[in-house]
Amino acid sequence: MERQRVRVPRGRRTRGGQGGGLGVPTRGGAQSTTPQGPGPRSHIKRKVPGMLTKVTSGSLESIKQVQAMETPLSKNTRSRDRSPAKKLPDGLQSLWSSFEEISPVSPAKSECSSRSSQSTPQSTPKKRPSKNDSTRTTGKSPATRRRLKLAGPSSSDKRNNSMSHEEKAHLTNYGSDEESNSDNEDEDLLAQPVLMPRTAEFFVLEVEEEIEVSSTNVDLCFNWPPHCIFLQPEPSAEGELEPSEESEPEPSAKCEAESSAAAEPIDKFDFKWREFPQTQTPPELRREAFVDMGCGPTVRLASPYEAFTAIWDRQIMEHIAVETNRYAQQVATAMINNGTLRPTSRITKWQDTDVDELYVYFAIIMATGILVKTRTESYWNDAQSFPGFSDLLVTPGFSATMSFTRFHLLSKCLHFNNNNNCNPDIMTRSEAKLFKMRPIFDHLNERFPRLYHLSRNIALDESLTKWKGRLDIKQFIPNKTAGVGIKTYEICESKTGYLWRFEVHAGHEQPSQDNPSPGIVNTLVLRLLDGLEHRGHTVWMDNYYNSPTLARELKSRGLDCVGTLRLNRQFVPTELANLTKKDLGVGQMLGCTSGDVDLMVWRDKNIVPFISTYHGFAAAKSGSGLKPSIVPDYNVCMGGVDRKDQMLAMYPLERRRGRVWYKKFFRRLLNASILNAYILLRTQTAITHRSFRETLVRELIAKHLPSRPAAAPTSMLHSSIHCPGQYDFVAGKCHERPRRCCVVCKKRTSTYCKSCNVPLCVFTCFEPHHTRKRRI
Repeated sequence: MERQRVRVPRGRRTRGGQGGGLGVPTRGGAQSTTPQGPGPRSHIKRKVPGMLTKVTSGSLESIKQVQAMETPLSKNTRSRDRSPAKKLPDGLQSLWSSFEEISPVSPAKSECSSRSSQSTPQSTPKKRPSKNDSTRTTGKSPATRRRLKLAGPSSSDKRNNSMSHEEKAHLTNYGSDEESNSDNEDEDLLAQPVLMPRTAEFFVLEVEEEIEVSSTNVDLCFNWPPHCIFLQPEPSAEGELEPSEESEPEPSAKCEAESSAAAEPIDKFDFKWREFPQTQTPPELRREAFVDMGCGPTVRLASPYEAFTAIWDRQIMEHIAVETNRYAQQVATAMINNGTLRPTSRITKWQDTDVDELYVYFAIIMATGILVKTRTESYWNDAQSFPGFSDLLVTPGFSATMSFTRFHLLSKCLHFNNNNNCNPDIMTRSEAKLFKMRPIFDHLNERFPRLYHLSRNIALDESLTKWKGRLDIKQFIPNKTAGVGIKTYEICESKTGYLWRFEVHAGHEQPSQDNPSPGIVNTLVLRLLDGLEHRGHTVWMDNYYNSPTLARELKSRGLDCVGTLRLNRQFVPTELANLTKKDLGVGQMLGCTSGDVDLMVWRDKNIVPFISTYHGFAAAKSGSGLKPSIVPDYNVCMGGVDRKDQMLAMYPLERRRGRVWYKKFFRRLLNASILNAYILLRTQTAITHRSFRETLVRELIAKHLPSRPAAAPTSMLHSSIHCPGQYDFVAGKCHERPRRCCVVCKKRTSTYCKSCNVPLCVFTCFEPHHTRKRRI
């Protein structure tokens, strides 16, 4: 296959050739079923004022096919057409087995196969670049085609070689158009990227030409910006310049001469986009090495109670108790000053709370998420509607644990920060708006990272807590289930949905002047990822966060970045920014690279732009068709925040309506902390989500509910204190008694309670009335 270079005049667009649409559903689009024939891979060059960019183009069938790197959580998530494998004839089976014995296996392919969860190996052979390419100037004669040899005694030596010559060559020349001419295998091994920082790799490599510098003589600069850069000079018309001792000074002398010369400073975000090389570096080698610190919980946990109290420890509970008692006194004082305090007000029955009572209060809130009712008062409805029959809707456990009046008082006076310390004059806008919840935010953001080590793949996305009231920080996100509410930016683990860090949106603040990465969104992402630098994590984000500047900044901090992209971002080349879906055929891809950042645009039902720091220009088999290799991995790893929201939706603690936004949002954080506690315990003990919550409610009540003295039986208590009676006869009428409306059923009756002096029906309303009165 020959590489074609087409020069396009300025102001004209080229329609990408026929694509290979296979009807593959995408994450955000419909299914396309228009079949197209595979088109040849071409390279488009366009002239833009001040910039010359080469773009790689090709259909999914014509580009290199690889296996998806990420493993789905469930293997049979979709119905797939699995056609039976074709059996080879008897004559070819022995020939094929002999070919498998002598074919060397590269470490990149073995590593990729080990990470894949597919039960059948990939049978598509790796495509090798053509040796007789007319566009190359290597000076080598066209290589002859290899002949198939049967396995013999000398084939064992070939199997010992872990890497082929072609793989060694393109490892040291990734991003350039030419392959290495070095014949020394030791020099090829020394020039692997493991000896070169990936943050400085794109400065050492020239866009067009190849530079041959031994790894032992390169003086790399690990600080930004580098002090010196070695670039290959432009080739002359006579031919390439051959290195000589007289014309080529030592690297140390170059650094001194370069530092002394008055040169312009190096721009960190000077992207030199170019086409993808014909032979690309495997993604496993370009990806940052992950530092495994023992993914999972950092402490040993034996029960749901220990997992929950590891997050909500006694220190934060004492702080909530102090602030709640202070706010209750402030409410009572304000009512006295306003003249609204009455003897029948609930606040007159207030008693200071403590840590044990708050734990019981949290247990009742958790129980309302397991047993869902429409009104809060219905949880304390333990009266029998029909005498002699059991009511299925009665929940006597709530009234036995805490009275409704006390629960209502705790819900009203629950507080987290002292209002007297709020001074908006010296605070920023976001600090003033989130002042009431600031201690809870700081505590959870300190506890969540301490208790759990994230795995390699993490997702950054926004979550929405539904709130329809008047609030100036609420956001409208139509693709979320809530639609409108309080938005939070969250870092979650892709596999489990563990909430590692979050930040509430209260308006973006202007970044400082010394910010390493320009932009408000970039500053937000770096703030959320603080503490994960140089560990090899891969951050999966959508097009709201991704940009070439953020990808390069994360790469310099030892993090990978993958996700969708908006083509109007800064530093996106004009060849990709001006694309429309009419310019590409279905199934066609365009892309370019700057060495450390790759940009790809794929045409499905619409154009889908992607950005990655290691995937490259390749396709992968997904379902019954082909997709860009980044698409299957993105669909697996991007749903960390959505997975968390899905598990929280089954137990809606924040479903209760209220007038105070931060109390509802506190229930949302309480619900998320319960889920984190479940994830902490699930990795050590086999337990379901519902069983975890039910056991946690029982353990909290058993450990923190004060023991009460045994009460006398209800019938004896009522008969000794409350006695029914009848009203006296009406004067002058010996057979007529006065009738009054019953306080329970509102029917007219002639009986009453002698102790309460209220009319009651003896057989239907007498016992329920006194039982409810005693428990409230």
